[in-house]
Amino acid sequence: MPEIAKVPAIRFKNFTDAWEQRKLGDIGSVSMCKRVFKNQTSENGDVPFYKIGTFGSEADAFISRELFEEYKSKFSYPEKGDILISASGSIGRTVEFSGKDEYFQDSNIIWLKHNNDIINPFLKQLYSVIKWSGIEGTTIKRLYNENVLKTEIMLPSVEEQNLISSYMDSLDNLITLHQRKLLKLKNVKKAMLEKMFPKNGSNVPEIRFAGFTDAWEQRKLSDIATMHARIGWQNLRTSEFLDNGDYMLITGTDFQDGAINYSTCHYVERERYIQDRHIQITNGSILITKDGTLGKVAYVQGLKMPATLNAGVFNVELRDDNAVDGKYLFQYLKAPYLMDYVSKKATGGTIKHLNQNILVDFPVVLPIYEEQAKIGEFFFSLDALITLHQRKYEKLQNLKKACLEKMFV
Repeated sequence: MPEIAKVPAIRFKNFTDAWEQRKLGDIGSVSMCKRVFKNQTSENGDVPFYKIGTFGSEADAFISRELFEEYKSKFSYPEKGDILISASGSIGRTVEFSGKDEYFQDSNIIWLKHNNDIINPFLKQLYSVIKWSGIEGTTIKRLYNENVLKTEIMLPSVEEQNLISSYMDSLDNLITLHQRKLLKLKNVKKAMLEKMFPKNGSNVPEIRFAGFTDAWEQRKLSDIATMHARIGWQNLRTSEFLDNGDYMLITGTDFQDGAINYSTCHYVERERYIQDRHIQITNGSILITKDGTLGKVAYVQGLKMPATLNAGVFNVELRDDNAVDGKYLFQYLKAPYLMDYVSKKATGGTIKHLNQNILVDFPVVLPIYEEQAKIGEFFFSLDALITLHQRKYEKLQNLKKACLEKMFV
């Protein structure tokens, strides 16, 4: 029976040749820097020295210029474009060497000194799907030279390598762009939360919408809202959790980035839903986790059926809808203030359960209703933008994963 051609599921037009099976040892050898001892490093210095713990981030150790120049001239040193790889701990992390004056921990950070059968951009992508010889399916946390050299890969022509790596690099750049946008938006929100709410005993914020000048008022959470949860005798058994139904059950584990992930929710019978009207959930409900991960907050939107709460979650009901804007209160509770307050209450110990008597005294600062509404809407718009970029980022990551599976053998 003829051997099946070894080709990827998806490839660029006009390429039909089978990929060639090779070992990394056939096309190169393992290189690493000369060993640097701890007494040769310092917290400040001329040349960054990357250890396995700082590989790919910021160096926390340095070596002298004199030692760097000596070792660079006498021993192995990467060339610009070489793909450095972690050989211990989290094996397989890669960094493309930029050519800057930097030095790397021997044996823990290595690179393949190879011939012209493979190009570095393709090797970088290959490392993300490679199955290392001798360590697959084991708990080994060390990649030895032998593991590298005996690892088998499938290799196309250099021309095809160029096209594949260029496409993957474009995807990587797009992913990085959206990751940066996402981080920037999150930092904007963090900064605005700090500046659009009063702090340090002030009764006005640093930044506010035009036309508002009144001082803000401080109230207790219990003055503006009531909190309800499923009480002990109402607790559900896991056997009562249904995979589908007409009455949704919301649990703290269904909270996701300030919203409810309905795809993870279970369901309950009608008798359980009507058991307590105070934990019947509708769009606009504000929820706080009181067990597990304490103080997570969610604002209910897009709910299309009746829903109730499982144990471990508070339903925060506004006493007077005309005095407090729900979106404003949600954003205030979701900001760091609530968890800072809970942490202070935990003096001398760790709170494992968020009791109602802790929450009732939580101080909430309130401007007039119209200003609340503007602030609440502003942060909801910002959250929507963050969610949009988060989804784009995740979609691109999934696309990259699919391409790696289909464009490599």
